Amino acid sequence: MTTVLIVDDQPLQRFGFRMLLESVPDTEVAGEAAHGAEAVRKAAELRPDVVLMDVRMPGMDGIEATRRIIATGGRSRVLVLTTFDLDEYAHAALRAGASGFLLKDARPEELLAGIRAVAAGDAVIAPALTRRLLDAYAQHLPGQGVPDADADPRLRSLTDREREILVAIGRGWSNGEIATRLVLSESTVKTHVGRVLAKIGARDRVQAVIFAYDLGLARPNSTA
Repeated sequence: MTTVLIVDDQPLQRFGFRMLLESVPDTEVAGEAAHGAEAVRKAAELRPDVVLMDVRMPGMDGIEATRRIIATGGRSRVLVLTTFDLDEYAHAALRAGASGFLLKDARPEELLAGIRAVAAGDAVIAPALTRRLLDAYAQHLPGQGVPDADADPRLRSLTDREREILVAIGRGWSNGEIATRLVLSESTVKTHVGRVLAKIGARDRVQAVIFAYDLGLARPNSTA
């Protein structure tokens, strides 16, 4: 059973999410919050598996709420919901520690699959989509032009192959694409990806992409 805290300032939106989550046997609504401060408090109190987080809310917004929830080091993971026009806010939320985001017009089955993926520790954004979105808003990402990426101890901990895998992740390649381009089996790639995430302290693949961008290992349109 996956427990979910619904965070949205629109009562009708929260009602719709609740109806959807209660329509399937493997999810349970732990509670609701109408703004960021309430979300932080209820996440600490209820310890849900997933926090379904709106971005724009009165008072504390979803980005700051995400940052505070993740900073507690608790078990809850955050799935941000946004609209296409607000992808830059989603980037800020990912940087704050969210495990991914979906558009608010996602189909019900996509939202449910996203919640399950986040609860299982995965990112919900397809690698190619991550690349396109980061390319579109790369100017909003700090950390470009880092003078010496190799000075970062997390990067120095990687083997040459693992660094190669990290660069591929930053370019938005899927495991299948990495396997084909580096002539490896997908199972080997999966093992390498897991080791890279552990060594750089990334919660999921999305955080690894951001890490690669921050250190200058990936750049807009660096797909080849």
